[in-house]
Amino acid sequence: MRNKFFNRKTEADGILFDSAREAARYKVLKEMQKRGEITALELQPKYELLPKFYYRGQCVRKVVYIADFSYMTKNGQKVIEDVKGFLTKDYKIKKKLLLSRLAASGEDVIFKEIFREEETKHADTSDEA
Repeated sequence: MRNKFFNRKTEADGILFDSAREAARYKVLKEMQKRGEITALELQPKYELLPKFYYRGQCVRKVVYIADFSYMTKNGQKVIEDVKGFLTKDYKIKKKLLLSRLAASGEDVIFKEIFREEETKHADTSDEA
């Protein structure tokens, strides 16, 4: 089955991923975990960007960023990864909100966007939303 971005749902280790690229990255991360290069691999970690609030008596739902993966490197560095084929406006805005939250928290977290298996790009705050 394909979605609106022409991704095909793909299964790996009994887990259904949104794309073949995401499933392939999962396999790489699992191998890295087996070799001891990373630990604490988490799938679909959620980060609250904006808590729910009330406006004129109506509840406005919270805004959540769901990454594809997070893990710890062997030197204790936390990494959040997102596998991307297409950068939507919603994604660009949520990414900026996530980076803002991370900066405000003082946590030393690396955010990576994976565009191709061999190519990684660290977060760039300069792109327009």
